[in-house]
Amino acid sequence: MWPFAAKPKPKPAPAVGPPDDTSVDPPERAASTHRTAFILLAFGGAALASFGIAAIASIFASVFFALVLTICVYPVRRWLEARGVPRGLATVAVLVAVVALLAAFIGALIVSFGQFLTLLPQYTPQLEQWLTDVGVRLEGFGIGPDEVEAILSSFQPSVILGYLGGLAGSAAGLISSAVVLLTVLILMAADSSFSATIAAGITERRPAVGGAMVRFTNGVRRYMVVTTGLGLAQGLVNWAALAIMGIPGAALWGLLSFLCSFIPNIGYFIAIIPPIVFGALTGGWPLVIAVILVYGVFNAVIQSIVQPKVVGNAVSLSQTITFVSVLFWAVLLGPMGAILAVPLTLLVRMILIDSDPRTAWIRPALGEVDDAKRQMEAEDVARARARRLRRDQRRAGEGGERA
Repeated sequence: MWPFAAKPKPKPAPAVGPPDDTSVDPPERAASTHRTAFILLAFGGAALASFGIAAIASIFASVFFALVLTICVYPVRRWLEARGVPRGLATVAVLVAVVALLAAFIGALIVSFGQFLTLLPQYTPQLEQWLTDVGVRLEGFGIGPDEVEAILSSFQPSVILGYLGGLAGSAAGLISSAVVLLTVLILMAADSSFSATIAAGITERRPAVGGAMVRFTNGVRRYMVVTTGLGLAQGLVNWAALAIMGIPGAALWGLLSFLCSFIPNIGYFIAIIPPIVFGALTGGWPLVIAVILVYGVFNAVIQSIVQPKVVGNAVSLSQTITFVSVLFWAVLLGPMGAILAVPLTLLVRMILIDSDPRTAWIRPALGEVDDAKRQMEAEDVARARARRLRRDQRRAGEGGERA
């Protein structure tokens, strides 16, 4: 060997550490490495989006309500077009029908609100006496007079009338929201003539996104239509029952029951408070118990038995997520947020979960529990079979011992 030949360099020692997982794609490996940063960015983006939505709450609620109405009446438009009605005429017919329904509902709401404004002063003495009795009972439980006065001050008739007067004074804001709603509804009704072709193109290029959009529209339509029908039945039955019991303002409380049927879980408790109060003022505890029984039995049957069977898997949201969504959207958008909580949550789910096949694993945690139910049923059958087998073996052993 030549004396000036370069000496071979020693090989570097292998690095000590966890083996490289070649089964994980580089993007997924990077996502797992920076998981905490991505989670914090997601929470920050959600907070920023929430503040932005709250800043334009009235506009956002009006636009989304127009979208929900357009989704609900779209099958009527398709039915008219299938019968040979021109697209423009079908658009006008559907729009006129929706506006007429909204106008009738708003008119009934205004009339009922005016009746309540004239009804409350007639029962001011009874309400003040009832509040006095409640204050005496609270003091009997050891609550101080100042605390009792602070609790009952919000329920004074003068305070309630002042609050209702403030609502009536905000008619300018309601008119502006109605103008935005009507304008957007007209534009969406006109644009919906292209929705089928646009949806087909999206589904062809992005099947997951197209499927998520179809699922969202079908879920919103089925939920809103079924809830409207059942809420209308609830309102009519409650109206008739309250009128038979002689409770003042029965039509208003029936309308309130219809509106609160769109608020999952807590709408029933909101709707029952005014009839209980006026029942206590007019008939005492027997009438209060009658109101609770009527509302409790009928609404329990509707919300616990009929509605889940009719709606089915259209929503696929757990009870916990539904309840939290009502609180969340009510804080952001006010009363309209509580009424539209389920469609809004379905929109968020479509954007974040349903449109991405990689997030399908999280759907059971959100409310898609059909597979979990089938698995639980199979486990129950297996456990029952094992119990029968053990029982038969025990009986066979006892028979052998006797022999």
